[in-house]
Amino acid sequence: MKKTVAVLFGGRSSEHEVSCMSAQTIVGAIDREKYDVVLIGITKEGRWLYVDQVGHIADGSWRKSKRTAVLSPDAGQKGVLVCGKAEQGEEVAATLIGIDVIFPALHGLYGEDGTVQGLFELAQIPYVGCGVLASAVAMDKVYTKQIVSQLGIRQAEFVQVRRHELEDSTCVVKKVEAKLAYPVFIKPSNAGSSCGVSKAHNREELLAGLKLAAEHDRKILVEECIFGRELECAVLGGACPETTGVGEILAAAEFYDYDAKYNNAESKTVISPVLPEGKREEIRAAAARIFTAVDGFGLSRVDFFMEDGTNDIIFNEINTLPGFTAISMYPMLWEEQGVSKKELVERLIELAMERGTQK
Repeated sequence: MKKTVAVLFGGRSSEHEVSCMSAQTIVGAIDREKYDVVLIGITKEGRWLYVDQVGHIADGSWRKSKRTAVLSPDAGQKGVLVCGKAEQGEEVAATLIGIDVIFPALHGLYGEDGTVQGLFELAQIPYVGCGVLASAVAMDKVYTKQIVSQLGIRQAEFVQVRRHELEDSTCVVKKVEAKLAYPVFIKPSNAGSSCGVSKAHNREELLAGLKLAAEHDRKILVEECIFGRELECAVLGGACPETTGVGEILAAAEFYDYDAKYNNAESKTVISPVLPEGKREEIRAAAARIFTAVDGFGLSRVDFFMEDGTNDIIFNEINTLPGFTAISMYPMLWEEQGVSKKELVERLIELAMERGTQK
């Protein structure tokens, strides 16, 4: 008998469009002989909509759906309540669609930060990816750094700034300059796809970057600039996670911001780049340790720098729901290992089901 997979996409974060692209890849890889698929799109305003065709994701027409799809927190229901009007405009009686497993193709806030994972836990429906704790911790760059600092893995020096501190900009500048030299990176503590991230070479740019980051989060990370190669490793599994080889980002811009990732054709991803002896193994081992330290489960992508001059491996960040688009590093790294997108999606669903039955 077929299981039913609910794929959630869109969301209220700045990565809404990326999520829609990820969902199309994931849905296309789900084995329809084993699973029925229910599509739930979440608008930027936070409305949950029932989407009847995957083609409506690509053309954006799903946002005009007249049918809502509300995931019930009632553990006895284990399903989605669909109500509203059909495509032809006639009223449709509310229907509860049973859900066996949820695949959240959501990135960033309200999707990758533990909030929606908490709803899945209340509903007692198995779901793909990290749990509430790992999702929340890994989404917050400051707290991730505090955990990784206990592992002895090098990471960039940083200063934390709160939004309310910007009322006294002189004090903030002094705090940053006392610890870090220019240039520095300014990042919202909770944001993804490099949204709200900027690079500052002086005080004027620092203040502008802090204001930009403050538009995305009340907690801001000011980080030392690491000059080096940008390297990434994919992780899959639970207690004994598997890791891929290493991929490299060749950003077309000064740094790999949102535009460079998704809009600039000059940005490139290199699978299995040439690295100094032992560095590939060091990155893989560090990725697995960090994944375990934050209580990761299912999937994550762990990002590093290899510093120019020293070849030191420096942790950058961990993404617990990495992109699943056609140009995303996570599925590409697994394909290099001989794991197709179809096999990868199947393994992620199976992991979710295993965890769900063990609680």
